[in-house]
Amino acid sequence: MTSKEKLKKISKAMSYVLRHRPDTAGLTLAPGGWVAITDLLEAFQRDGKSVSETLLMEVVQDNDKQRFEISDDGLLIRARQGHSAEVDLQYEAAEPPSILYHGTATRFLDSIRQQGLIKGKRHHVHMSVNQQTMLEVAQRHGKPVLLSIASGEMHAAGHQFFVTGNDVWLTDHVPPGFLKVQESSS
Repeated sequence: MTSKEKLKKISKAMSYVLRHRPDTAGLTLAPGGWVAITDLLEAFQRDGKSVSETLLMEVVQDNDKQRFEISDDGLLIRARQGHSAEVDLQYEAAEPPSILYHGTATRFLDSIRQQGLIKGKRHHVHMSVNQQTMLEVAQRHGKPVLLSIASGEMHAAGHQFFVTGNDVWLTDHVPPGFLKVQESSS
């Protein structure tokens, strides 16, 4: 296994534990979604995964989407967003840019046109100012399509937005009236 493959495998394990099933590793997410780094490393050790603190830090620093963050004191780690596990991430409400983007697969468009963007099993709908990132996320689910969101109008209408440390914007629901399918440039 190459170094890159090993980092990806550890990243997936961290995502699973820190976003979805901390209980499978005998962990509980503290307020904000934080877990002691030593506890996470011990959980991996119990599961037969050889992950050093140096390797864990390499995963955090090299993750292409910056999914994880370390606390200011260097003792705690968390996933920044994407949780299905119950946790209060403690993000402060923020005023979004006027337009945000969300990538999805074309097969979901009929449902989105009826219901808007819903969070499903996750805590929030994810959006970004970066169109390319959203298209890359969408490609994992099928033929990608980019949606623009009138986030400034949504905010003015009373919808709350939050922003993570890796510039992912979060909200509970995007009603259909604030969505527009972006035409492909190809």
